[in-house]
Amino acid sequence: MPKIESITQIAGIYAGHATNEEAATGCTVIVCPEGATGAVDVRGGAPATRETDLLRPEETVQALHAVVLSGGSAYGLAASTGVAEELERRDIGLDVMVAKVPIVSGACLFDLACGDAHVRPDASMGAQAVADAFAHAGEPLARGNVGAGAGCTVGKVAGPQRSMKTGLGESVCHAGELVCGAVAAVNAVGNVVDPATGEFVAGVLSSDGTHIISVEEAFAEAAAAMPLRTNTTISCVVTNAKLTKAQATKVAQMAADAYAHAIRPTHTTNDGDSIFVMATGEVEAEVDAVGMLATSALEQAIVDAARSAQGARGLMAAADLA
Repeated sequence: MPKIESITQIAGIYAGHATNEEAATGCTVIVCPEGATGAVDVRGGAPATRETDLLRPEETVQALHAVVLSGGSAYGLAASTGVAEELERRDIGLDVMVAKVPIVSGACLFDLACGDAHVRPDASMGAQAVADAFAHAGEPLARGNVGAGAGCTVGKVAGPQRSMKTGLGESVCHAGELVCGAVAAVNAVGNVVDPATGEFVAGVLSSDGTHIISVEEAFAEAAAAMPLRTNTTISCVVTNAKLTKAQATKVAQMAADAYAHAIRPTHTTNDGDSIFVMATGEVEAEVDAVGMLATSALEQAIVDAARSAQGARGLMAAADLA
């Protein structure tokens, strides 16, 4: 079995982006035409989400056709409508006899302060992201300042002038035939930390712009303040494991540990941290094994979101510090 290096190489999974570079916003879609077992874990205090209730284990819908990660704050939810409409045009969705209804869940992050606050992902961008996913089937997913990562920043507690540019990251982990991949758009208020080394990868810049300081140090300064509702990390874990909705929910809950390991602080009252899970059902696996693998993949995807980003909008990225 060839080593899978991107979620687009997992059987039945397609992923793509729509990006407005000038406005620094965009959306990312992960599509499973045959329907995946879906779940979600929402821990942020100010989420902007769509169709998360139906992912609860007790609800009757069993198939999830797409997850949308979008910029644009609450306005960006419109991108999910475009995704659903484009999937319907491609005859993908839940057959309800009189039509096919695509089950599309999604979450948005606040990127309005990075680019043009009046330009947000809309239905046309959602449809464009679906087209991109199928046009580049099997190709590695683009990372960095693309899709939902186009307007991502971190380290905002000392003001926007000392924040850093991040983006969208990806990582895939394996255990035999079991595969867990993760995609993350990282727009945190604080710092991204590499769990493997404990080093800051991106975050609050020192006053002279030469290095990253701790969030605790930033809060000790008079200028530090928690920006209201401008922070969120949104992610999707994709696995070939065979899971029930209850088991997929447990995987999403376990994977939330990755946020705590790689982002400081996280799950605050002013962000919308959310994690989706899509399980394609190809491989029998223990739930705890899937959860551990998913956590590791998501940790690495968060770090990759910082390391893959390029400086933009006058902001430095991790590559500039290195």
